[in-house]
Amino acid sequence: MVLEIHEVEAKTIISSTKVPSADFVINPYTGCQFACSYCFASFMGRFVGESISNWGNYVYVKTNAVDLFEKEVHRLLKKKPHPRLSISTVTDPYQGVERKYRLTRGVLEALVRHKYRGRVSILTKSPAVMDDVSLLQELENAEVGLSIATTDDVLSRKLDMMAPLASARLDVLRRLNEAGIRTYVFVGPLLPHMHLRPYLIDQLFSEIKGAGTSEIKVEFLNMPRHVRARLNGYLMDEPVEIQEVYSKSQNADYRKILEDQIRTSLDAHGLKLRFDEIVHHAEAQSLVED
Repeated sequence: MVLEIHEVEAKTIISSTKVPSADFVINPYTGCQFACSYCFASFMGRFVGESISNWGNYVYVKTNAVDLFEKEVHRLLKKKPHPRLSISTVTDPYQGVERKYRLTRGVLEALVRHKYRGRVSILTKSPAVMDDVSLLQELENAEVGLSIATTDDVLSRKLDMMAPLASARLDVLRRLNEAGIRTYVFVGPLLPHMHLRPYLIDQLFSEIKGAGTSEIKVEFLNMPRHVRARLNGYLMDEPVEIQEVYSKSQNADYRKILEDQIRTSLDAHGLKLRFDEIVHHAEAQSLVED
């Protein structure tokens, strides 16, 4: 299916957030062409009239994002200390359209011009973040997170659809560290089948540590209703034992076992758990429809 790109004008670009790691968020795009099957952000489609099933096939480009940011950033600059910013929380700031529109770059350039001193955090799956390394180096308090849930490129292609392969992301992580950029890895979601094969957790954490990163954020699989159909589609061709562990992945006893496995592996590899918390979304969820 051909990616549909819609150019729109936003009314605002800096939004306050309840995310504990940031004070404000900036999302230059709505939608994401990476089409990851487990992505909770597909709910954003309702704000632009897109169905859940069409996730990954559209991107709405906020063409005035940089101009808006220039106008709105001044209220942040007046605050002492400068607030913590997150780019982006419900899209990927370096998906393919960024190479044409350069909205993320424009925001970073503005932050550099204004000598922004608050933390600027970027989360991505794309090697395109390397295009802006020089800007990140100029910011006093920048960090880049890479989303990496597996070291297996075959599984990465199944679950992350159009996103860069896991191996490419690990390479970017290494290059960012070599460039002196502070990094972390977002292991989200922690894939439930790793409960059956704990060596996969060790393998992933070993690769992360080997790339020069010492901090990771871990989140259990989030399965609101709008994610279930896509995951069921992936699981149809998987062995029964894998299907079963995904269906049980929201149970408290399962999460307790997996959390113990995670913390044991973190200690073994000398990794720090970001915010000392493994994130789980509170409501009980299941692959089975209510």
